[in-house]
Amino acid sequence: MGLSFDRRVARARRALVLGIGGGGDVVGALAIARRCAELGTPFVVGGVAWERFVVDPVPGPRSAGEIRDGSPLGKHAVLARAETSTPEGVRFSEAHVAAHLRSPTVLIDITGGAPGAAEGIAAAAGLLGCDLVICVDVGGDALATGSEPGLASPLCDAVMLAAAARHTTRLDVVAAVIGAGCDGELTVAEVLGRIAALAAAGAWIGSSSVTSAQADEIEQVALAAGSEASKLVAHCARGETGEVAIRAGRRQVALGPIGALGFYFDLEAATAELPLAAAVADAERLETAREALAAIGIRTELDYERERAGR
Repeated sequence: MGLSFDRRVARARRALVLGIGGGGDVVGALAIARRCAELGTPFVVGGVAWERFVVDPVPGPRSAGEIRDGSPLGKHAVLARAETSTPEGVRFSEAHVAAHLRSPTVLIDITGGAPGAAEGIAAAAGLLGCDLVICVDVGGDALATGSEPGLASPLCDAVMLAAAARHTTRLDVVAAVIGAGCDGELTVAEVLGRIAALAAAGAWIGSSSVTSAQADEIEQVALAAGSEASKLVAHCARGETGEVAIRAGRRQVALGPIGALGFYFDLEAATAELPLAAAVADAERLETAREALAAIGIRTELDYERERAGR
């Protein structure tokens, strides 16, 4: 299994902590970043330049060239500030986190598929002095096999995991899940089932819980960024239980203590248990990655956004 998560963090110079699902995943990633700080390691937080359709009505992610008021980090990553936005003036969730931290964050451009995103991750890590990359998913859908009936947004996670997996021989790369089931896609039981499979593969390297102070911080930033899933992580950390509706009532989330836990995995060891990442690993455009998932019967968030825009 190798080194535990805590030991990996403690030996790192700086961690690049990326929310890999787009939208508000960067807010949940902040809790993992604070865990790094507790272990004595400074961090940079970031995510993907893809806001939810209710925030940015242009379907799909934004390329680096479409990001306004940011500083390029190579061809496929941008250093974001509090005012960083789309051309239409929609602020990215990463901009809200930058405003909260009073420090720049990172935006990864995934329009070039896994190879492009991998270049973005490498450039950001190198230019910012990070030797540990932590890929954070809020909810747990990044661990999906594709058979789960509630799965709705597998594309961004899969591309980012495939991108990060290209660096496991040069960087220390960890995958993390926080807020099991809080995005209303996989159920808590399904997420725990996938964690068990990763444990059996020797990939699970530790877990941690969201503290009261972290819960307060997550909720504050989640409210500013409009992130429902990350906000529910804070609610779970405060001991709330029961069913709540999100996504304008389209999804149900079961709150409970499991939602306040973070689970960590060695990405190299986890690769065999991540079939969706494997399916998009060689796709050099996001559209090609979408087609690869469609070929195995999986509908993605890009399909959904295009349909909504068409209406």
